[in-house]
Amino acid sequence: MPASWWRRFSAYLTPPPLADAPWQQALSDCALARRLESARQDELRRLVAVFLARKRFHALAGAELTDAMRVVIAMQACIPALQQGPKALRGWRNVLIYPGEFKVRRHYHDEPSGVVSEGEEVLIGESWERGPLVLSLADVQLDLEHPWDGFNVVVHEIAHKLDMLDGPADGVPPLPPSIPRRQWIVSFQRAFDHLSNEVARGRDTLIDPYAAEGADEFFAVVSELHWSQPGVLRRADAQVADLLEAYYGPSPAPR
Repeated sequence: MPASWWRRFSAYLTPPPLADAPWQQALSDCALARRLESARQDELRRLVAVFLARKRFHALAGAELTDAMRVVIAMQACIPALQQGPKALRGWRNVLIYPGEFKVRRHYHDEPSGVVSEGEEVLIGESWERGPLVLSLADVQLDLEHPWDGFNVVVHEIAHKLDMLDGPADGVPPLPPSIPRRQWIVSFQRAFDHLSNEVARGRDTLIDPYAAEGADEFFAVVSELHWSQPGVLRRADAQVADLLEAYYGPSPAPR
């Protein structure tokens, strides 16, 4: 086995620690990571090194992606994966970065009529099962500037990635033994049904109405709240807040 191949493979499995200068710059830019306890910051630093070794960034449509921003994106992507560790990053490789919102073409199938139609959708982020993570750079930067406003596109899309570790996104990621699967399903379904009813009636909700689009989006949206507005999430649904804290660990965001 050639020595150069073995060195590359070893670096993939156990990459060297992230250098101090880019790490400190990323901490300065990312309030969420900066507020983590020191032990969790150490875990995050190791996981970010794994992310950067295993993922490939691609700047598209003229996006200006610096090395510093790569580290910050990796940092935000790894925070929701801290409890699960490197295994949570498996199954995909590429990170696609657009300068801002991007358009995707969708095919829609109307089952009663059998008619298939096409349309465009404007997005700021997207996750494909076993495919790339796609992000709007402008929205990543906006989230860094306003870390406690309830939104974080990187966290949202990584929540989908975690959800898809065991198949298509359904709002139920692979759970640790400490979280009963039935308890998760019952609690999240009840909360999702309640939100859907409130949205259908045109009522204001603490949880973004977009979460009513489906169980997968509900999980991703409440994940954003866990990391940016945990107090709002707890007021909206204490059971969901407890389950997310058990799954992700405590949020360092202001209460």
